[in-house]
Amino acid sequence: METIRVLQVDAFTDEPLTGNPAGVVPEADGLTDEQMQAIARELALSETAFLRSSDDADADRRIRYFTPTQEVDLCGHATIGSYALLREEGLDAGTTTLETNVGVLEIDLEPDGTVWMTQDAPTVREVDVDYDRVAEALGVDRSALEGASADLPLAVVSTGLPFLMVPITYLSDVGTAAPDPAAIETLTDELDATGVYLFTFDALEAASTLHGRMFAPGAGVPEDPVTGTASGAVGAYLDRFEAFDDDLPEVLRLEQGHYVERPGIVRVRVDERVQVGGRGVTALDGSIAVPDDDEDEILEA
Repeated sequence: METIRVLQVDAFTDEPLTGNPAGVVPEADGLTDEQMQAIARELALSETAFLRSSDDADADRRIRYFTPTQEVDLCGHATIGSYALLREEGLDAGTTTLETNVGVLEIDLEPDGTVWMTQDAPTVREVDVDYDRVAEALGVDRSALEGASADLPLAVVSTGLPFLMVPITYLSDVGTAAPDPAAIETLTDELDATGVYLFTFDALEAASTLHGRMFAPGAGVPEDPVTGTASGAVGAYLDRFEAFDDDLPEVLRLEQGHYVERPGIVRVRVDERVQVGGRGVTALDGSIAVPDDDEDEILEA
């Protein structure tokens, strides 16, 4: 049986076994959709990235992303992890291009290993959802949501994937959230959103802009440790609703993952475009058996 190289790269961190783990298959040409889905299911990480050759003349390579249950169009942490690996294995610093399901994106590699991912042009859509319903779905107090909503409304924001942005008052509100996956899935389905990003400006570290958690049970991700696409979306959201008046920080520093024992830091820049940045570190490097097209499961790993 054919085997293929697979890795776990922890993104948005310098320390193995922290941040957000992504599966990375660096040479995925020739794999069918069914084989990629089977590999992602077997690795059982929130997303696995498959690097492939691109037929687009504007792109240096192609990438596809699979959760254990489905393909998704864009994934920030798996992109950061993939390019952290490529940089580690000799890809020169500079700008490269990546074909995704949402278009061709620029990736900037810095000499120190930091990867900056340019995201899609932001879209912002305010939504009329009852705070009682959102509070019940997230397992938080309605008053804590309303206390943060004076200038920051509920909105679905996308820089590649759409997320419902939910500001809340205190870090303790974020930490004690008890989400109901079924209720969140119903809510996000109705709002045409991938997941819910719950955040507060009451961060753990003084240098951080905010602390967030992201729930996407409808995409097979009950809670994502550190989410690049949602971080880009919240950067666009804060800019759109002037959360810092006219003085948005040049680089936003976003904390996530601490409540699932996978702490990480995402950096976001918002100017003419939205960029998400971070580093990554390889935690596991091995091989996996590739199933035949008519097989449903990986037989050995």
